Amino acid sequence: MRRYAAIASLFLVAGCTTGPSLETRGQVTAPPGDSRHLTIGSAGFTESDLLAQMYALLLNQAGYRTSILTVANRELYEPALEAGQIDVVAEYAATFADWLNAKTHGAGAAPVGSPDLDATMKALRALAAPRGLTALDPGRAVDQNAFAVTRSYARRHHLGTLSDLGRSGLGVRLAAGDECVQRPYCEPGLRKTYGIDVIGVDPKGVGTTQAKRAVQSGRDQMVLTTTTDATLDSFGLVLLADDKHLQNADYIVPVVNRSRAGGERVTKALGALNSVLTTADLASMNQQVDSWRRLPEDVARTYLEDRGLLKQRGRGSAQPSRPTQPRKPMCT
Repeated sequence: MRRYAAIASLFLVAGCTTGPSLETRGQVTAPPGDSRHLTIGSAGFTESDLLAQMYALLLNQAGYRTSILTVANRELYEPALEAGQIDVVAEYAATFADWLNAKTHGAGAAPVGSPDLDATMKALRALAAPRGLTALDPGRAVDQNAFAVTRSYARRHHLGTLSDLGRSGLGVRLAAGDECVQRPYCEPGLRKTYGIDVIGVDPKGVGTTQAKRAVQSGRDQMVLTTTTDATLDSFGLVLLADDKHLQNADYIVPVVNRSRAGGERVTKALGALNSVLTTADLASMNQQVDSWRRLPEDVARTYLEDRGLLKQRGRGSAQPSRPTQPRKPMCT
């Protein structure tokens, strides 16, 4: 029960006064921090767990003590990142840029994320810096949102792209997260960009087994998942191509709390993953966890060892831990 209480306490972060104030966030003059104990955030889905484990292992090897804290959504973990309750999190460049933009300028602000990675990163860094955050360099791996239907449904209606679905005039019930009804890449974007008739959103999560089974059974017609989902074939599902580029440059990028994890050692340790990790690698690791039932920490360690990024585990090697409570009170 203590772990659930710890996660629930993150609801308090938005109302806390820890960290830089709104007036001083843009005036960061202290050098980047280099705390010895770093908390890595995970959003609780397979890929986020894998990335958190890889970050923790690389940082352990660089001499840090690490722990992993799972917080289910960005509305909770981003304020915790600003407050220094989470020090490092794996984010998706365009999605996080747009999220920070809406938080800064209001829900009606024009999106700043785009298919252009350089432009997206420039916008992301400009929005992150006043909040005491630093977006490190993105790697090669990109995980964009994607939409899948059953193979039989696609064949029956001659669907290969989202444009095909829009032209078909078919009404579709979409299995996705409950935030889909508001986020521009999801229901609003499907309507505006493709003319798809979304008749309802079934709140079963992004790419969850429950969501995919709902489409497999015919309860729903389409599921929101990702380009690195390696389990689609086992559910008889296929992706519809995003032929009008609704989805933006969601390259994986580490975001750190500058005052605690903005130092060169963290940047170097996490940067080692950039030239190695690919989209295909992520899909393979996701499959090992989701289909083969391997533990994320075991998959992450094996991958890093195989790529020469992590020394072979020996006696007494450090292990990332999962705290049962936050490192310090959320509000003081």
